[in-house]
Amino acid sequence: MSRRPIIATLAAATALAVPTALAVPGAGATSTHRAASSQATLPYENPNLSVRKRVTDLLSRMTLPEKIGQMTQAERGSIKGDEVTSDVLGSVLSGGGSVPTPNTPTAWADMVDSYQKDALATRLHIPILYGIDTVHGDGNMYGATVFPHNIGLGATRDPNLVRRVEHIAA
Repeated sequence: MSRRPIIATLAAATALAVPTALAVPGAGATSTHRAASSQATLPYENPNLSVRKRVTDLLSRMTLPEKIGQMTQAERGSIKGDEVTSDVLGSVLSGGGSVPTPNTPTAWADMVDSYQKDALATRLHIPILYGIDTVHGDGNMYGATVFPHNIGLGATRDPNLVRRVEHIAA
């Protein structure tokens, strides 16, 4: 299985997350995954269309439960079985101390890939957003750099230092 960078996944999901008025659910999507490419047949999957057109099309196809699921963020430790797929979750979070076993970069990548695979198996195959608690950097991952609280960084009165820390944490 190839690994897509998390940033690319976040960018793809963000492109579809532009707020608009509720649309009337429509019919039409298939249950198989089609990557956003030149082969895309549904407008919301066509990267050549404007974000507004893609979002409007996607929202018109979504049921109310799908819209609710997309607005839901579950803590990874509370997810049981196929809930990412069955509840059409839009986001999963690793809160403070919530880590895969073993706590290694490979296990993190495998865990996020698994959630992403489950999300893409939904009727509209919308990718999930994966979040981590980064108040201090990614302190959950073994070997990661942990930074002082934001108030401590602010006390340095060094905006460039704060910028560098936030860039690393992001």
